[in-house]
Amino acid sequence: MDLQDDALLSMALDLTASLPSSDRLSRLLDALRRVIPCDAAAVLELTGDELVPIATHGLAPEILGRRFRRREHPRLDVVVAKGAPVLFPSDSPLPDPYDGLLLVNPDATRDVHACLGCPLLEGDEVVGVLTADALEPGAFDAIEERFLWMLGALAGAAMRTGRMFEALERASRRHQRVARVLQRDAAARDGGGQILGTSPAIQRVRGEIELVAQSDFSVLVTGETGVGKELVARSVHGASARREEPLIYVNCAALPETIVESELFGHIRGAFTSADADRAGKFEVADGGTLFLDEVGELPPSVQPKLLRALQEGEIQRVGSDRPMRVDVRVVAATNRDLRREVDEGRFRADLFHRLNMYPIHVPPLRERRSDIPLLAGFFLDLYRRRLGLGPLRLTDAARQTLTAANWPGNVRELDHLLGRAVLRASAGVRRGAPTVIGPAHLEGEARAAVPGTVIAAPTDAAAVTLVGKTLKEAVVETKRLMITRAVEAHGGNWAAAARELGMARGNLHHMARRLGLQPVASGSATRPSLRHRS
Repeated sequence: MDLQDDALLSMALDLTASLPSSDRLSRLLDALRRVIPCDAAAVLELTGDELVPIATHGLAPEILGRRFRRREHPRLDVVVAKGAPVLFPSDSPLPDPYDGLLLVNPDATRDVHACLGCPLLEGDEVVGVLTADALEPGAFDAIEERFLWMLGALAGAAMRTGRMFEALERASRRHQRVARVLQRDAAARDGGGQILGTSPAIQRVRGEIELVAQSDFSVLVTGETGVGKELVARSVHGASARREEPLIYVNCAALPETIVESELFGHIRGAFTSADADRAGKFEVADGGTLFLDEVGELPPSVQPKLLRALQEGEIQRVGSDRPMRVDVRVVAATNRDLRREVDEGRFRADLFHRLNMYPIHVPPLRERRSDIPLLAGFFLDLYRRRLGLGPLRLTDAARQTLTAANWPGNVRELDHLLGRAVLRASAGVRRGAPTVIGPAHLEGEARAAVPGTVIAAPTDAAAVTLVGKTLKEAVVETKRLMITRAVEAHGGNWAAAARELGMARGNLHHMARRLGLQPVASGSATRPSLRHRS
């Protein structure tokens, strides 16, 4: 038995084994490498008009976060469209999707020279692509087309088998959860948002979403700024029986106190000076669907009893009306504040908190799921590559290590924005379509690892907040106080200008300053343009 037959037999035997899909495909790539002298290989699943990597060898790890649109990658498109194995000549003018991303060529000084692709088939339908790449131009010349056909058929069967096992495992887990909470079978999820990551922490979040989605429980999503609370809320709605109905978003922090009640519950004509027509509130618009209350901890006390009644009784009343209305709305709320503490300090109703907190989901900060950073980085790099019309983007090992070790106080949102800036810096001067390599220098020291005694300085001040002996929460509060004080003083006491510099509404800035214990420093009858901390 030659090596090709041995590899095919190994793949066939794996089809009968009870293996996780990732292990099955990894073993398939191992068998492929024993026969084909390749420097890199990948299995990609066809989803709509995109090819999604699900197993790779010899490619940068961030590749798993990328999506390859067929129209942007002509070689992959040729394999899908032809539905047959394709061996591309070394002088092919079509760009290779992995140029600059092979681990054996980290400096991207050479392009991929040998490339082949096999369609993965379910019957006559192409469901994916198997690729192999090598730096040696003639590496694949001796491979028989018959072997490639068999390889593609077995790889397609492996993918199909993996899907079947995963579907059975998901169904088993779902039925166990349904039995525990007396719910009906969960419907298939249609996406509502893509939560990326394979860490235990993010897998726990996915499990919580899957469990609670099919109920009508109120959900309270907690977590630091930038962790993706809105994405979790959208996923809960997208996996629920209400997914065909609207998901209505309300940012409670952005609503002035004078219009919060009208925004949520509506008003009738003449209810107040500017009410020149009847207007439905967000609860009415969301009837039958889901209402997402972001930053729910910012709701003023005057509105909280009416929100509680809407949750308990399913009844709302427009401002100025004496007629209650019934609505069928599932509420998902989110906050980065400690609502238990807010309750203890009298700023949030205890009964409303317990009603919202019927099913809590805590989204972990990025520093607690560091293994997800390469995948997230790959996803964001691919987004910026498309937006900016660039060629392949790749992180150096040093840049990847820097990202993985960083603090990330801004979490996933901070990672997203930092990579966007890094892509702009790294792509300056790179010819169009050529690979762009991102190193530590392009991060400009923005992604920094945790160091005891780190000092955070205001942008134009010599003043600084030392973090020695402080918890993260305490350090964040002190930093907010410093930045608000600096901005107000820098603009001569002009709160509107200070709010613009800080990127927030003036009313929200006043509200935050009060919560942080800041108050104007008065001198005689005039008020000086400065603040002090009210102890």
